[in-house]
Amino acid sequence: MVIFNFREYGENLGTRLLGKRVRESLLPMIEQNECVVLDFTGVNVVSNSFADECIAKLLLVMSLSELKSKTTFRGLNPVASESVLTALRRRHLTTV
Repeated sequence: MVIFNFREYGENLGTRLLGKRVRESLLPMIEQNECVVLDFTGVNVVSNSFADECIAKLLLVMSLSELKSKTTFRGLNPVASESVLTALRRRHLTTV
């Protein structure tokens, strides 16, 4: 198991540009490991655009079931969790 620490990118994750940069670092870790912990401990805000660009766009290169089997979330506060879940739902609907 490998831990990907989102806090290294800031306490407030809010732009598509940052989301793309983080996704480009995250994707190889997911592809090369059986399980990656997506650790949001210490992150206060995850905007909808960041969540879509960083997390939900992973569905363009893998299925939702593959993403679920290879990742787990930790440390998401309720507001950040809602942003991530909303982005995943929206992106999943457009990729099915």
